[in-house]
Amino acid sequence: MTENNSTEKRKIWQVIAASSVGTLIEWYDFYIFGSLATILATKFFPEDNPTAGFLSTLALFAVGFVVRPFGAIVFGRLGDIAGRKFTFLLTLLLMGGSTFLIGLVPSYQTIGIWAPILVCILRLAQGLALGGEYGGAATYVAEHSPDNQRGYYTSWIQTTASLGLFVSLGVILGTRYSMTADQFGEWGWRIPFLLSIVLVTVSYFIRIRLKESPLFAKLKAEGKTSVNPIKESFGKKENLRLVLLALFGATAGQGVVWYTGQFYALSFMQKSLNIEFVQSSIIIVIALLFGTPFFILFGRLSDKIGRKPIMMTGLIAACILYYPLYRGMHAISVSQAAAFAEDGKLLLSTAGIWLMSALIFVQVVLVTMVYGPIAAFLVELFPTKIRYTSMSLPYHIGNGIFGGLTPFIAASVVAATGNIYAGLIYPIAVAAISFIIGSFYLRETYRNKMND
Repeated sequence: MTENNSTEKRKIWQVIAASSVGTLIEWYDFYIFGSLATILATKFFPEDNPTAGFLSTLALFAVGFVVRPFGAIVFGRLGDIAGRKFTFLLTLLLMGGSTFLIGLVPSYQTIGIWAPILVCILRLAQGLALGGEYGGAATYVAEHSPDNQRGYYTSWIQTTASLGLFVSLGVILGTRYSMTADQFGEWGWRIPFLLSIVLVTVSYFIRIRLKESPLFAKLKAEGKTSVNPIKESFGKKENLRLVLLALFGATAGQGVVWYTGQFYALSFMQKSLNIEFVQSSIIIVIALLFGTPFFILFGRLSDKIGRKPIMMTGLIAACILYYPLYRGMHAISVSQAAAFAEDGKLLLSTAGIWLMSALIFVQVVLVTMVYGPIAAFLVELFPTKIRYTSMSLPYHIGNGIFGGLTPFIAASVVAATGNIYAGLIYPIAVAAISFIIGSFYLRETYRNKMND
């Protein structure tokens, strides 16, 4: 390896590390709300109707996802005009500040209706920030990557979402085990939110040292940046067609597979199977620990055989496997029940924990198939001067609307029908639609150059 190649490799890994640390922390900030949904339901809503409180908490969780496309437009435009680095520094600070403040909001018993109102406002701020963060990080890494290794390098960014959930659960479990259950339920749940300010500060000082991406810097120096990225992205028929195909042929399906395989799986264990909070969290952590390396595997593989075949295989596999997987989860909860916790929740045997983890691990692998290659796919689909805006919107509608609403819609369907498997209808239907549209209309991108 020549000295020049060695320097370039060091540079790209520094870019990946700085981008990934910040993105991981933003996902951590975003996910602790979902991970603590069952507890937050009792803190920010009246306690006389637990089901309504839980669904309301999931709705607040979903609010942060619904607003993400607006963040994609606002910060995508800023990223295509002012630059990638400045924009994802701004989103990092907005996300961290909002998360910290959620940890300070008084309970419903203290301030009444103002509690859910304040949390809703902060969730909106979180969603706006995340809408700008991912597109910036993915674009930044992609614009530093060689054409033949873009799937591999951007797949490291893809791991941050799972690692963010992993870290959030780790911090929550660490906090929970450091105190009694009553203490955690009373005030300990606030600690993971408050810790985010430390993590964000560290990440900010790492990111501030980064330089602008070379492709954008070159474009800016030549005076070729877009004057109106929103108009160019969505006002031109050809580019709008690409945005819609990316949404309905890839990111919508990817979004529901992602949130079914992790968040709905956690919700299903806790609410439908009545498995104890700590055990269900540990099961997710085990599945993520073994499943996360597959993001890198499929990202690297997509550089060799293409993004599309891997993503489409993941989508159709999810459609076929979800019902058997969730029936298997229910069967394990019945056959491997070992005892009951003090709060009446089910405790699984050691064998049951590993069997349940194995079924969720399969779901995580499906996530990695559709999510691992998608950053490279999206950045390759659009030209540099409108890339941040163009890729961010379909990604965040797919993940924020279609994906983010999955736990709420699925739980609502289960509550309405009384059938614990009925919630799977939604993710299976969306994944099937994306598979059909993607298979017939999406073009392969992995041979595309990005020197425009």
